[in-house]
Amino acid sequence: MIIIGLLLLLIGYLAGVQLIWTIGVIALIVGLVLWILGSLGHSVGGRRHYF
Repeated sequence: MIIIGLLLLLIGYLAGVQLIWTIGVIALIVGLVLWILGSLGHSVGGRRHYF
């Protein structure tokens, strides 16, 4: 999710499309929140780990 967010940010910035850039920011924030929750030991989406 973090990588997708970064890619969308880059594509949106280079293409000058505000909607793609905004979606990239949202995806990046969601990815960071899920990463922090997972690293704190909380189960995310009903799973304790992802393999």
